[in-house]
Amino acid sequence: MVRPSWSRVAALSAGILLATTLTGCTLFGRAEGATTPGQQGSAAPTPAGKRVSLVQRLGADGPVRTLDVDPTGRWQCRDCAGDGVDATGTLNPEQTQRLQQMLADPALDGETDQARQYKQGCIGVLTSTLLVPPGLTVTIQDCPGEPKPTVAYDVLLLLTQATPAEDKG
Repeated sequence: MVRPSWSRVAALSAGILLATTLTGCTLFGRAEGATTPGQQGSAAPTPAGKRVSLVQRLGADGPVRTLDVDPTGRWQCRDCAGDGVDATGTLNPEQTQRLQQMLADPALDGETDQARQYKQGCIGVLTSTLLVPPGLTVTIQDCPGEPKPTVAYDVLLLLTQATPAEDKG
């Protein structure tokens, strides 16, 4: 039997993931490849690469922090450090290149929640979920002794060290 607190966490996590996925195309303005009225055919090509979103929550009742990074390294963070402050910025070229290399690493496909048959194992810890469209999801919890997926954890470290999306609690 699922304890009530787990069902609430699972429902909240699913809601956050769905909302982030559905809004991913509009986070940085117009959709990739779209043109503005009157400029049909003159839009600059979008850079090759992948978007990534990071959703974090400390415990069941902590604030939800979200970080979205586009292929150019431009990022937007909401409630960045759990303090209600939003921020934007850009990764430096080396960080952007490293991030895109990790997101393109085929090993990342083997680290998805589905591939690992991941189940949340700790209560009250920082839970980080990486979302890479079109459907790659990797959840990492700060549980003592829990193995970390190598590539996804490196992505998580790069994003939290290069932006304000880190736990300040």
